[in-house]
Amino acid sequence: MTNATLFGIPNCDTVKKARTWLGSHDVDYAFHDYKKAGVDPATLREWVERVGWEALLNRSGTIFRKLPDDAKHDLDAERAIAIMIAHPSAIRRPVLVLDNEIVVGWSPERYAQLFG
Repeated sequence: MTNATLFGIPNCDTVKKARTWLGSHDVDYAFHDYKKAGVDPATLREWVERVGWEALLNRSGTIFRKLPDDAKHDLDAERAIAIMIAHPSAIRRPVLVLDNEIVVGWSPERYAQLFG
């Protein structure tokens, strides 16, 4: 049994691909919808420490592009965390947490490595 949690938004196409892959490979996982449940600031800070805010903040997404210019300039970890807490849709999706691993984005090859 694994200790896997997939974080994302259910209607995101990339999250759907990850969920389909996990289901078709009989992977037991929990799903955390951060559009509805938000994301815990402590969890987000841990992710930033482990993988970097640059990997987590979706700067090409609609939410980020619609932010005022002053919010998008001179980004650092604290400013990026504030954006992602205020706008969970600005977090790159999905985020898979498996035991001590954090995987940002969808990669069937990476998932196959993790789940055998």
